[in-house]
Amino acid sequence: MWMIFVLIYGVLKGAREVAKKKSLERSTTMEVLFFYTLFSFLLVCPDAKNAMGVEPRMMLYIALKAFVIFLAWIFSFKAIKTLPLSLYGVLDLSRVLFSTLMAVLVIHETLTPNSLIGLLLVGTGLLLLKIQKKSGNMEKAAPLMVVCAFLSCILNAVSGTMDKLLMRTLNSSQLQFWYLLFLVSFYLIYILVTRTKIRVKESLKNPMIWLLALMFVIADRALFIANQDPNSRVSIMTLIKQSGAIVTILAGRFIFKEKNTTHKLICAGIIIAGIVVSVL
Repeated sequence: MWMIFVLIYGVLKGAREVAKKKSLERSTTMEVLFFYTLFSFLLVCPDAKNAMGVEPRMMLYIALKAFVIFLAWIFSFKAIKTLPLSLYGVLDLSRVLFSTLMAVLVIHETLTPNSLIGLLLVGTGLLLLKIQKKSGNMEKAAPLMVVCAFLSCILNAVSGTMDKLLMRTLNSSQLQFWYLLFLVSFYLIYILVTRTKIRVKESLKNPMIWLLALMFVIADRALFIANQDPNSRVSIMTLIKQSGAIVTILAGRFIFKEKNTTHKLICAGIIIAGIVVSVL
């Protein structure tokens, strides 16, 4: 059952990347980030009564997780605003390597033969992306934005590992409520300190921000429930999450009319094959 919850998270994660890129057509990065998290927090407020009773020590860890995501999303939004969505979707798959490494080193998970084969296939898909044959129509990606995408992957891997550790003590309502409250606070502090201009009316009229918040709340709740299952494993969960890459690549081709997506789709297919092998 926990695999189904992770699959729900993965598909919604891919759909969120599409919504992020669409939302940035009408709003700035910080406008989307702030209202995205604020709306998400408001959606979980009715469940606040189930979020009480968290120890001060655990509250500190939740705040740390929120700060990690605060940085990860800034890097992610900067990358996704510039890079083609299909390319970003495949680059985002590199978090598999980082998350698996952390699962082994921090949580001391043991990789099964199937997990190793799956990880090899995922790595092969990423390598094939790198050695794509050059052509006159090949898209050019700004090196700095590629670095931002990878930094986002590393920080998300840290957050994913923290989820598993935190859910040993907390319930999903506690983690989601306080994590979002801290996240909203961090973005508000950033806006005030940097004096970033925020257009409130325009942001409220951006339907993609509302859609992002709804998908985020549902996806994270599914992920936290999966993490609460003692049988769930971070290394396998990370591989299943990457099912969202198919969504981003298909959206890049059919919604944003991006070129050169066939090769990326083949790479993503190899990576998805690795996911299937790893969960068998």
